[in-house]
Amino acid sequence: MSRALKPLFVNVTWGAGGSTASKSLELAEITQRQLGLTTCLHLTCTNMNRALIDDTLEEAKALGIRNILALRGDPPRSEEYRDTEGGINGHEDVDSNAEFTWAIDLVRYIRKQYGDYFCIGVAAYPEGHSDATSTPEHKSPEHDLPYLIEKTKAGADFIMTQLFFDMKAYRHFESLLRNDPSGVFRTIPILSGLMPIQSYQILRRTIKLSHATLPQEMLERLDAVKGDDEAVKHVGVDILGEIIGELKELESPGPKGFHFYTLNLEKVVSQIIERCGLIPASDSDDDEVIQITSEVSALNVMQKRHRLSSIHSNRVIVDRPSVSSNKSHEALSTEAGIPTDARSADRATTLAISEGEGTLGREATWDDYPNGRWGDARSPAFGDIGGYGVSLHVSVPQAIKLWSYPARAEDISDIFKRHILGELEAIPWSEEGILPETDTIKEWLLALNGKGWWTVASQPAVNGVMSSDPTFGWGPRNGFVFQKPFVELFLPSQYWNQLKTMLDSLTQVTYFAGNAAGDFEASDEASVNPVTWGTFPGKEIVTPTIIESVSFRSWCEEAFSIWREWRKIYPPKSSTAKLLAAVRDDYWLVIIIHHEFVESDALWRLLLD
Repeated sequence: MSRALKPLFVNVTWGAGGSTASKSLELAEITQRQLGLTTCLHLTCTNMNRALIDDTLEEAKALGIRNILALRGDPPRSEEYRDTEGGINGHEDVDSNAEFTWAIDLVRYIRKQYGDYFCIGVAAYPEGHSDATSTPEHKSPEHDLPYLIEKTKAGADFIMTQLFFDMKAYRHFESLLRNDPSGVFRTIPILSGLMPIQSYQILRRTIKLSHATLPQEMLERLDAVKGDDEAVKHVGVDILGEIIGELKELESPGPKGFHFYTLNLEKVVSQIIERCGLIPASDSDDDEVIQITSEVSALNVMQKRHRLSSIHSNRVIVDRPSVSSNKSHEALSTEAGIPTDARSADRATTLAISEGEGTLGREATWDDYPNGRWGDARSPAFGDIGGYGVSLHVSVPQAIKLWSYPARAEDISDIFKRHILGELEAIPWSEEGILPETDTIKEWLLALNGKGWWTVASQPAVNGVMSSDPTFGWGPRNGFVFQKPFVELFLPSQYWNQLKTMLDSLTQVTYFAGNAAGDFEASDEASVNPVTWGTFPGKEIVTPTIIESVSFRSWCEEAFSIWREWRKIYPPKSSTAKLLAAVRDDYWLVIIIHHEFVESDALWRLLLD
């Protein structure tokens, strides 16, 4: 699949503060050396061990990776990331923030240390950049322009944009750059960031995280079909096709580039590529090129189904053959990014993938209804959409405004209860509000949080509701959906020991539990538990929500890391920091599934009676 769509290169993301360093490098090695794809490695430079930057660049060079997207990462916060034993994240090594404050510092450093060895990209924001020091309503590309000029002058070879849907804003952005008096953007390649619309919920969450504008006309088209996941995808393909059509009409000083945020889901991407004719025939000299992003996931690294033995090295793109004796390192501009082996794509291959036919097409339907960390852990789309490691997803001032300074466990209970009541738009484990279906079990959740059992995820029982139902429905129309009730919560170790004894005596309950120390317990570690499924005309039973030990263990580690991230925004010796550290050390994260979904109150009576 990775080779069938003929990407010019693939991106591998990097977690803020180096949180995914080993996973990112493992995945980059697979894409570069085993899959034979030219790879661009993202690299941030703040809030991390200084030595990690040098180690990463050296390892990238050793792997044959010659493309780096140089990013800042989160705003520098040395004191918050400095543990009591000194250093960043517990290391005595030099704090990267002493030398790197902005992406331009990383660009300059790479150029100084490696000359022209690396092709360096920098990020740009068609609608302006929003971070902890600015608000979405005040962002603008004009404000960012002086900084982008300096980044580019420091040694950038290409620009990659944030995702966008507003073509009016993008046209203004590109015109602003191309016509800037400095001249630095006149010929530089600009890769447009495009995110295929996989689901209505993913789209709304992405818009919130990226601060991208969704034009009203597009929103109305999607709102009209938001209850039908298949229809949302079809409308999404239309929307992306229209955007690409407009982009292709823009005047450009060189080849156009399209950067797809795939979320590791290729079927919709294939539909868009087929619709827009972006893969030319083998004898075509069309100058469009495709780039695809791979999100970092340990499971993706470990469970690749295709392993190719050939090792691909980077090639220099030339207009005509040179007199060099080693032409294996050259590629004509009309051939760049096009594999020459038997698995090379043609229009028929792309069409088959887009329609879910053949071996590659069946793989593309692996996760037609992605569900983040509650999806199938075997799926390449498993995990949340961020891909950038553990984060609170809000700035420090926003976090304090939301959650204040809890000094007692009761204060944390109040935070969770206010979130359930809709008085808080986010908690550290969820940047989203409560879904409509959660309102149906709100009283049960409030009771659990009132006793100090803090709920981070839950769902009610559903027994054969129409797929078009405005509260519980999903998938194509004329289907029926089902749900087993579950709840995931933090609770003190003393209560977990008591609860575990009771749960072990019940045959209709499955649980998984873990703590920050890495201890793990389960009623049946090998069990795989579909808790959401649907039946639809002409389709096999679809199970988008599955709970099992692999996905739970992965999330458990991240969930307890979020306690640490929350603690870091407060002074180390403050009562709030001490409380959050104590909670992290003592509490367990437990998920409980009740299999009697025909009894809607069974799980809640069990936990509260």
